[in-house]
Amino acid sequence: MNIQKITLNLNHSFYTIILFVLLFSASAKAQIQKVEPPFWYAGMKNPELQIMFYGKNIAQYEASVSNNVVIKNVEKTENPNYLFVTIDTQNLKASELVFSFKTKNKVAFTQKYSLKERRANSANRKSYDASDMMYLIMPDRFANGNPKNDSNAALTEKGNRQDPSGRHGGDIEGIIKNLDYISSLGATTIWNTPLCEDNDKQHSYHTYGQSDVYKIDPRYGTNEDYVRLAAEMHKKDMKLVMDYVTNHWGITHWMIKDMPTKTWFNQFETFTQTHHRREVITDIHASKIDQEVCVDGWFVPSMPDLNLRNPLVAKYLTQNAIWWIEYADLDGFRVDTYNYSDQTAMANWAKSITNEYPNFNIVGEIWMHNQANLAYWQKDSKIGAIENYNSNLPSVMDFTLQSQVTSAFSEDQPSWDNGMIKFYNNFAMDFLYPNPNNILVFAENHDTDRMNDKLKYDFPKYKLAMTLLATVRGIPQLYYGSEIGMGGDKGKGGDADIRQDFPGGWAGDKNNAFTTTGRTADQAKYFDFTSKLFNWRKTNEAVHFGKMTHYIPENNTYVYFRYTDAKTVMVVFNNNATAQTIKTNRFKENIKNFKSGKDVLTGKTFDLASEISLEPKSAVVLELE
Repeated sequence: MNIQKITLNLNHSFYTIILFVLLFSASAKAQIQKVEPPFWYAGMKNPELQIMFYGKNIAQYEASVSNNVVIKNVEKTENPNYLFVTIDTQNLKASELVFSFKTKNKVAFTQKYSLKERRANSANRKSYDASDMMYLIMPDRFANGNPKNDSNAALTEKGNRQDPSGRHGGDIEGIIKNLDYISSLGATTIWNTPLCEDNDKQHSYHTYGQSDVYKIDPRYGTNEDYVRLAAEMHKKDMKLVMDYVTNHWGITHWMIKDMPTKTWFNQFETFTQTHHRREVITDIHASKIDQEVCVDGWFVPSMPDLNLRNPLVAKYLTQNAIWWIEYADLDGFRVDTYNYSDQTAMANWAKSITNEYPNFNIVGEIWMHNQANLAYWQKDSKIGAIENYNSNLPSVMDFTLQSQVTSAFSEDQPSWDNGMIKFYNNFAMDFLYPNPNNILVFAENHDTDRMNDKLKYDFPKYKLAMTLLATVRGIPQLYYGSEIGMGGDKGKGGDADIRQDFPGGWAGDKNNAFTTTGRTADQAKYFDFTSKLFNWRKTNEAVHFGKMTHYIPENNTYVYFRYTDAKTVMVVFNNNATAQTIKTNRFKENIKNFKSGKDVLTGKTFDLASEISLEPKSAVVLELE
């Protein structure tokens, strides 16, 4: 016997086995390129979980799973690179599952999948409501906490602060470092514009053209950074709201390059953009083609329109939203372009989320300027019920009020429909809303002209606008920088002009408005007023959920009361360029036996016996005593 030959043969066999194992491992690794959701949670109310496996020709394999887990459905599409496997997680504990993929009764490769523990009392998390003040941030323009992530080798657009429409480097770390500043304003909730990856070649800073909805854009930070932001906010008793987009993704989304099915996105024979006339959705006289173009047309050429009528898409987006709530410990959603998507699908999407989280608040961007159109979209709307429709959407954005804030306070000479009557008429329509207290009220956001620019940087007018937002029904929202007098003209400078960098957010900025000593005198007067007003608001339940009684404006003055059984607040506006004296006997219905009122902003006490005198373009917020 040749011992050397046997040894060589054994060595050859050994290396053959090793090579086979390595090749098999590499093949298995390459076979599955993506798994979404990447993991899930045990104990969800809806036990059905649809897992998308993506890899070269993966549909040719037969899937099975360990732990006696039941596979309820396996769906294949015309694209063999996708496999949608639905399992039943009922009564499953947190554990590691193993999916096996077989061909010809042999396991070709496996994939581990984690079911994780949920946070304590996760389902009953408290969301934002009318006791909160929401601070809207465009992260790229707020503060650069980590300059090392301004650019990323894997993403196309690099940091360039010299380009007004480029990426400037603001990030999650910048928000975390300035939480005390935000809290000092009286803000309790932060809404960031989207933070998921956007790999557009240009203008990617707004992040509404997302290329991966399970991944934070590396130029903002990591998924772990986002979780840390929520944790740091919760330590300060603050709430985190995610800007969620159901209507579209970005043109560079990885699925665009290899679509799961041709019906994943809405497509026409030739490119068709929405006409933005969303009135057609509820118009009983509307043509079908107008409705189709509205809902299925693309928002812009770089944003493919998602087809939520496809059950796979609807389930994907529902699970993605729930995954972020659970993973990042979110406190609410703001949903972009809400009524650009199929209304039945959106009702199901909202219902699925609130079924899992009964207290979870979702505000939809319904950019319309008619109260009936807005009210149609709020949950349990009687207007929606006319068409047997319930959106299941808890909150809407009050765009009717927004358009009036920056016009009415500049109308010194009132007429039948100008000046303060605009506000009276707006709130007179509140009977249309199922829940007026759960409406987002604001003067501006990242898509509108800046309030200070519209008001021509007139500080008294700014004070009037903030006083209104702080004391009317609903959830007030403040856009970053307004509180230090920042402005911008969209008509002249485009979106970049209304999305300027916050001074002090970058090393080397001329002044740092995040600090008391760093603010200019002009910035300080805006900040001090805003901070005092909204910190007071945090303490007064009458302006959170109290009733409202208002009186028809006279001579461009407007009076209303917010009250509970325990507290009454009287708000008086003088929108004139001259001082005004207002007789109080007209308001006895609400003044009742109160003798005086203390202005929460100045500390001055007003005698309510006969009259109240106000300076030009001023308001008082009186706690009645």
